Amino acid sequence: MSHQQNITDVRIVGATGSNGRLAAPGRRTFLRGVAAGGITAVSGLHLAGCSPASSPGGERSAPAEGPASTATPGSAGRRVLLAYFSRPGENYYYGRRTNLKVGNTQVLAGMISERIECDVLRIKAAEPYPDSYDATVTRNSREQDDDARPEITNLPSSIDRYDTVLLGSPIWNVRPPMIMSTFTDAFGFRGKTVFPFVTYAVSGLGSTERDYADSCPGATIGEGLAVRGEKVRDADADARSWLRRIGLLPG
Repeated sequence: MSHQQNITDVRIVGATGSNGRLAAPGRRTFLRGVAAGGITAVSGLHLAGCSPASSPGGERSAPAEGPASTATPGSAGRRVLLAYFSRPGENYYYGRRTNLKVGNTQVLAGMISERIECDVLRIKAAEPYPDSYDATVTRNSREQDDDARPEITNLPSSIDRYDTVLLGSPIWNVRPPMIMSTFTDAFGFRGKTVFPFVTYAVSGLGSTERDYADSCPGATIGEGLAVRGEKVRDADADARSWLRRIGLLPG
């Protein structure tokens, strides 16, 4: 699949410094709104952080998700949405395979959302991806070749209230899964700042910044964070450092 770059009205910039106050860890509000077309909104559940597990498939923490009564400003007075897609099940692990109860991107999203005030949305596929690693690779290749837009079950009706959007996903075949394009195609990002964060096996950020520049016209695409999947459960310091660089935590 070819990805023709069209970045008119899109700026790709470096990180900025912070002049905001530190948000209380774990204090965050959740995405509210009935999804368009009768799609059900996410159910809410506040999860406390857990200590890291020693096994590669262990659960460190999972970000809370779901609707809440009121959105509150994030660091530096911003309203922040953290939207991410994550897949548990059989995953690549140092050339072999391991079974993850909690997907790598969900672990990283949890670390980030514990540090800042933000609304959290876990993007859920209408047709869940298989537990099998090979079957997921096959499906993803087909979706990339077809430039597909897999359906999202909990797509919110609007993200207009947010100034800043953190988009999290794995990297599959050098780019975010096509379901992330479903999400970005659904909304207007003009005037917003988008910060990508990803977990990967070999490709780092891949084409993430270019892809979001294409699909979020009018947005500012800020510095991304890429964490190797095998090391994500030890990436808390990397997440904090990134949040400081992009101005969501004080330096």
